[in-house]
Amino acid sequence: MTDAASWPVLLAELDRWAEAGKRAELWLRDDDATVPSDQLDRLAALSERFTIPVLLASIPLLAQEALAKRLETAPLLRPCQHGTWHRNHAPAGEKKSEFGLHRPLPEIVADIVAGRQRLQGLFGSTFLPVFVPPWNRVDPAVASELPGLGFIGLSCFRNFTLGPAGGPSLVNTDLDLIDWHHGRVGRQPDDLLTEMTRSLAARRTRPVPIQPFGLLLHHHDHDSTTWSFLTNLLARLSGHAAVAFCGPDTLFGAATYLD
Repeated sequence: MTDAASWPVLLAELDRWAEAGKRAELWLRDDDATVPSDQLDRLAALSERFTIPVLLASIPLLAQEALAKRLETAPLLRPCQHGTWHRNHAPAGEKKSEFGLHRPLPEIVADIVAGRQRLQGLFGSTFLPVFVPPWNRVDPAVASELPGLGFIGLSCFRNFTLGPAGGPSLVNTDLDLIDWHHGRVGRQPDDLLTEMTRSLAARRTRPVPIQPFGLLLHHHDHDSTTWSFLTNLLARLSGHAAVAFCGPDTLFGAATYLD
């Protein structure tokens, strides 16, 4: 199926949502923010154009004061915590993880606390206490510590679940726009649309509460293919009867936190 043919298929699926009286909540998460850049400006402009807030996951001990200054004029970019140093602590041969149980739990907790303190100092009241682990990996035992550290939310990637000890409100992303295995380039629109349509169809037919659908962005790594797809997607879905653009404050109950 070509890109041109994939768009009508996605829109037809969303029409089925509308016919069923259902709405798909679409939201955006962008990872690895540390400094202002032209790419960040482009993300901010896109969020303003479509009035869609973005959960901006910032690496605490790499983030610069200039980023906080830039976000003062980009209120739709909502900063949260992306790990601490974005360092891999997993041994060779295992998937990368900063917050697996490869270190003593007290050391891990201390890292998270240090990261949160750093970001609160940078961003003040605009900091959203949501934790986004690098590589979307966190041991459930670490996740269960997050509410006690003041976090109201956790965001990983699809299929991640909390363990028996629970954790904060979990809202995962579902569609990664970057092809990390073939040069950190934008994935082809046809592949993205096919995957998104399949996921939405599964959501529509499941007899369970419908979860929001999250796009995973990395503005530093976006090429022309990625920006074009994201802009086109938001333009086509904006105003569709079955689609609601949703922000992180709503998803994670930030209004209650701020009260």
